[in-house]
Amino acid sequence: MAMMKHLLALLVMLGSFQHALPESYSCSASEFKLDGEYILGGLFDIHHRNSSVVYNRPVIVDCSRQSFTLSSYRMFQVMRFAVQEINNSSLILPNVSLGYEIFDHCSDKFNFQAILNMISRNGSIQVLRCVNEYLSKVIAVAGPFRSMESMTVAPMFAMNLIPMVNYGSSSSVLSDKWKYPSFLRTTASNKDLIHLIILIIQHFNWNWVAFVSSGDENSQNGLQLFKSQLKDTKICLAYAKELNEMSDHYEILQQLEGLSIEVIIVFAGQSSAVTFIKSAIKHNIHNKVWIAGDSWSLNKNLPRLSGIKAIGTIIGITETVMPLPGFKDFVYLSQTQRNNRPSTCEQTPSRQTCNQACDLCSDVSPEEIIGENPSYSFATYSAIYAMAHALHNLLLCDIKGCSDNVTVYPFMLLRELKRSNFTILNRHIEFDSNGDPTSTSYAIVFWNQSGQAEKVGSYETDPTLDVPFSINNTQIHWYADQVPVARCSPECSEGFAKKIDGLHQCCFQCNVCPGMTYVNYTDDPYSCIDCRKTEWSKPGSTFCTQRSVEYILFTDPIAITLMFSTGVLLALTLAIVILFALNYDKPVVKSAGGPMCFLLLGCLSASSISVFFFFGKPTVTNCVLRYFLFLLFYTVCLGCFAVRSFQIVCIFKMATKFPKIHSWWVKHNGQWWLIAIVFVLQLLLLTTVFTASPPTPVSDMTSYRDQIILKCAMRRTVIMFLLLTIVLASLCFIFSYMGKDLPKNYNESKANTLYLLFLILTWITFCTASILYHGKYLQLFNAMSVLSSSYSILFCYFLPKCYIIIFQPQKNTQQHFQGIIQRYTQNISSK
Repeated sequence: MAMMKHLLALLVMLGSFQHALPESYSCSASEFKLDGEYILGGLFDIHHRNSSVVYNRPVIVDCSRQSFTLSSYRMFQVMRFAVQEINNSSLILPNVSLGYEIFDHCSDKFNFQAILNMISRNGSIQVLRCVNEYLSKVIAVAGPFRSMESMTVAPMFAMNLIPMVNYGSSSSVLSDKWKYPSFLRTTASNKDLIHLIILIIQHFNWNWVAFVSSGDENSQNGLQLFKSQLKDTKICLAYAKELNEMSDHYEILQQLEGLSIEVIIVFAGQSSAVTFIKSAIKHNIHNKVWIAGDSWSLNKNLPRLSGIKAIGTIIGITETVMPLPGFKDFVYLSQTQRNNRPSTCEQTPSRQTCNQACDLCSDVSPEEIIGENPSYSFATYSAIYAMAHALHNLLLCDIKGCSDNVTVYPFMLLRELKRSNFTILNRHIEFDSNGDPTSTSYAIVFWNQSGQAEKVGSYETDPTLDVPFSINNTQIHWYADQVPVARCSPECSEGFAKKIDGLHQCCFQCNVCPGMTYVNYTDDPYSCIDCRKTEWSKPGSTFCTQRSVEYILFTDPIAITLMFSTGVLLALTLAIVILFALNYDKPVVKSAGGPMCFLLLGCLSASSISVFFFFGKPTVTNCVLRYFLFLLFYTVCLGCFAVRSFQIVCIFKMATKFPKIHSWWVKHNGQWWLIAIVFVLQLLLLTTVFTASPPTPVSDMTSYRDQIILKCAMRRTVIMFLLLTIVLASLCFIFSYMGKDLPKNYNESKANTLYLLFLILTWITFCTASILYHGKYLQLFNAMSVLSSSYSILFCYFLPKCYIIIFQPQKNTQQHFQGIIQRYTQNISSK
């Protein structure tokens, strides 16, 4: 019953098909012609001429004697099917019949008779002044398939702007409208194909690839585009080879093995690609990734070859296959029509025109046609429909019919074709300014274990899509059960810069970036970039970290401790001042210096205040004050001690020897003059130096890589005012030594020596620390040294005297001091 229903359907289709064809078809030996009101031209390489024979006389190549190409024959049938479908439609070109004139275009050099036939009118080509009035035999042409063939014949059609709507030529050269003004295409340009190949390579993180092409224009254009698009990627073209009839496939394959290339792009014509893959099988090439161009990615015979799985994984790209509803029945119907020709047709001339016959086509079964590579079927189908829609618009067609008052010139049809904007089989057809389709859908296929081309991804050239490219990695079964690694050199570890090893940027050595540098793999993976001055990095870093800015805060525990100690010192100084004021007339206070003690204690307090300026963020003000206060007032302290020591020695040892000098010293208060001179001299020195070159805040960026130390920088001129301080300290020590045998209550050599010893040790310690350590706490050491210098005077000089006043008042009497002086005088006299 099912068989009967299928047969009945075929009979119904046959009736409608015969109605659509002219009556003469029943005895026509050719499928290449169909009469109609408007004729479309078709160029298909049903046969392909491979040999390059040089002729010494004019010839026309008989295409039927060349190699038969089943895939092109399928496209030929798709054009016939599309024309029939349009003629049977009431929606497009109603009551208008389309015809076609199709030629077997097997050569780009010896088939010009077909081209001349198409552009002729009634068998002749008229040379007119006004080409706009020229009516050719065909109003538009579909084809030819190959890019070189299109580039050869396009100028002849462009002469009268006869539209060429191509279905297979993808060379980007044909997008040049200056050279090919009447050329449009429904297949994508190589530019998109090559971009998709690069996206696949990048998706799998490959960068070491080979590109195998053939000698045709399309393949060469693909290679040029591949090289140009690689400039903005990290992919290296390790090897490029053009296949031709003389190519040694074994040598090529060995070169690929020698370069350790795992990914091979075969962007070649179908015959060249098939031969090359067969050679790879023959020569036992194993475990490679083969990226198939659109010419052979859906080849039906290669997947069935023994050993095809051993060569590795094959990934192909092709335009998304669109099923054509009704095409299968059309093919079966055409076969039935061909087999049911009357016997009288055998006497019908079969070759009235060159290359409009196909002797082998009758031997091709419908199953073979239907099962053949469908890659360009939709492009052919949509090309015919683009011509029909343009004609529909030009004839002002509507539901009722089309105008018969419009003369259709080819250039008018070209103008309408450029405006094409329609949808067919859910696909939008529109051309850009270059005559290329505005959107194309690609399928990424994987040759699975059963020999089928399984779709594993897609790519849409429509820029409005959010995710134009996608691959389902889980659907691809790799020969190694994981994505193969195709790299010249293994990727560097983090923090290592690449050093190019050889000619290719993909071949490199890895060198660790030193500290204070980093490598940016996004911008420049080949250089170690210096960090900014305010940043730092460890060796082997990919970024820099902001350096911490370090200085002593007022809230730092040690800073609080030092400020508290300074407060204690100031409190003790004030207490001593009060104690000395209450006992001003007592011998202990007088022997300690009397009024000079108050000056000394005041200067000691003033120098100690400088400690507070060592904390907080350094500024010019606190840098100046921390040094100015200490150096000025502590120098006065030393001056007081030096003068005091000198005065005691002068009284006991020089009064009798130099009575006049002693008398002048007492009369004119020499000690105050000396202290005043010391004060003024140090003040002038400090003012001059600090005005010319004051201590300023600086950022120490060299001591620590991860820190910026804020500190106050002292110039070398500090030696000038330290010199006076050193001289006074030395004089103090000398005079103290000279008075070592004076009366006990006036002998200050021990106290002076002790505090000077503390002073020297303190600053030696600080100098040593400043040499060994350069961190922020060096400022603390400086403040501690200042505080220690002040405390040494307080403890070594004033506290012993305070002890006598408070705890030994019997020693703080005039009689006690006179007794000591008498004993000293007796001792001197006895000597």
